[in-house]
Amino acid sequence: MKTIKGPGIFLAQFVGDDAPFNSLDSIAEWAAGLGYKGLQVPSNDSRLIDLEKAAESQDYCDEVLGTLAAHGLELTELSTHIQGQLVAVHPAYDAAFDAFAPTQVRGNPGARQQWAVSQLEMAARASQRLGLTTHASFSGALAWPYFYAWPQRPAQLVDEAFAELARRWRPILDRFDEAGVDIGFELHPGEDLHDGVTFERFLEATGNHPRANILYDPSHFVLQQLDYLGFIDIYHERIKCFHVKDAEFRMSPRSGVYGGYQGWVDRPGRFRSLGDGQVDFTQIFSKMAQYDFAGWAVLEWECALKHPEVGAAEGAPFIDRHIIRVTDHAFDDFVSGNDDMIPDFARMGMA
Repeated sequence: MKTIKGPGIFLAQFVGDDAPFNSLDSIAEWAAGLGYKGLQVPSNDSRLIDLEKAAESQDYCDEVLGTLAAHGLELTELSTHIQGQLVAVHPAYDAAFDAFAPTQVRGNPGARQQWAVSQLEMAARASQRLGLTTHASFSGALAWPYFYAWPQRPAQLVDEAFAELARRWRPILDRFDEAGVDIGFELHPGEDLHDGVTFERFLEATGNHPRANILYDPSHFVLQQLDYLGFIDIYHERIKCFHVKDAEFRMSPRSGVYGGYQGWVDRPGRFRSLGDGQVDFTQIFSKMAQYDFAGWAVLEWECALKHPEVGAAEGAPFIDRHIIRVTDHAFDDFVSGNDDMIPDFARMGMA
C-alpha cells in the first residue's frame, strides 16, 4: 500500500496582487510556513508560472522547481481549470465565459476554443518538463443547459453533445498521453462531467482513453447528494487527483440542490472550510489508502463564511492528521504459520 502525499494547497483562490500572494517565491514561502509540502499551481496566472515558457524551456522549468525546493516544497500538479472550461462552451454561456479568455479572442467562440486547446497542449508539454504525471482540469460543457429532463430533450441530443465533447478532447488527451501525464477532470456541476454517469459516458465516447481520469472532490458530491464514499469504491482506478474540500447540505423547505439562485451563504448546499462541513474525511482517507492512491491530498479552499487565510492555516494540520501512514506488514504476522502447517484435507476423514 502507498501513503498519500501531502498536505498540498491549490493556489487559485489565493493568488493576488498583494504580497505574499503575487509571486511564486513569496506564496511558496507563505505556504511552507503553514506546513504545506506541495503546491498545485493554476497555469493561467503568469504571476505564478509562464505556461508558454514552461512548455518550451527545460531551464525555466528547473528554475520553477528550484524556487519551490528552496522552501521545501514540491509541485503537485499544474491546473488548467479555466482553459479546460473553454474547450467546450455552450452558446448560452458565451458572454459569461468570455471573461476567462484573453481579450484578443473574446467574442469569437472558435478562436477562443483554439486558444484553449493550445493552452492544454502547452500544459501537457510543461507537465512533462516539470516531471509531473498528473494534471487537473475541467471538461467544459455543451449539454449542461439540458441537464434537467424538461422540456423533453430531442432524441440523441445528449449523445451528440458527448460525442462532440470527446471529439474536442481526444486530440488533447493524445498529447497528454505522449507526455505521460493523466488528466484528472474535476467532476463539477456546470461541467458536462459532473458525476460518475457522465464521466462514464465521456470515457466511452473517447474509446476509454487511458489519460481520461478523475479529480476527486467530495464537496461537489455533497451538494449533489451523491454517495461520495461509494464513488471511490467504483472509480478508484480512475482517481488520479484529490481536492480536499469540505461542504454541507442543510435540508430546507424553501430550496434544494439547485440553490434557488441564492448567494452561497443562503444556499442549502454550500462549501465550507475543512472540518466545518459534513464530509467524512476519515473514511475518505481510509478508502484512498485501501485503494493505493499514490497522489497528493490538496486543499482547495472555498468557504462562504471563513476568511481564506484562516482556512489555509487550518487546512495543513487537518490534512496531515488524516493522512494514513500505511502499514508495511499485517497486524497478525506475529502468529503467522508456514506451509508445513497446511493439513492434507484430501486424506482427512479417510481413516
